Amino acid sequence: MALDDTDRRLLRVLQKRGRISNADLAEAVSLSASACHRRVQRLEAEGYITGYVALLDARRMGVPAVIFVEITLTTQADDVLDAFEKAIARVPDVLECHLTAGAADYVLKVVAEDTEDFARIHRQYLARLPGVAKMQSSFALRTVFSTTALPVNG
Repeated sequence: MALDDTDRRLLRVLQKRGRISNADLAEAVSLSASACHRRVQRLEAEGYITGYVALLDARRMGVPAVIFVEITLTTQADDVLDAFEKAIARVPDVLECHLTAGAADYVLKVVAEDTEDFARIHRQYLARLPGVAKMQSSFALRTVFSTTALPVNG
């Protein structure tokens, strides 16, 4: 089912204020509480809303360092890709893993306490990943902008 303007307004508000009460959400998008509740349930059922999370402060959690790791595999054979993807999904410090087109096969977003901790992560996990031919790491010096909100156009 296509999104209408009201659905898009709901999604914009929920992305920024996920803990908003249904009454406040309904008011923010000019709906009755019951109509708002039905729409949110429909958006969840149709897969537009896939879950709700608490976003944690990386610095307060002790993992302020962000490292982007480019990985090139020995081959792009299905069995190598599958083995790599299964293994990387088990690395607790990896927040994101993207199969890419370009110089590297994968780009990872990794968090760590500091360079020493990243060295541990590298030794314990990354260096042991199957099918890796080359790995290049880049430390983020500062996060200029970060959001979890997707654009809700229309």
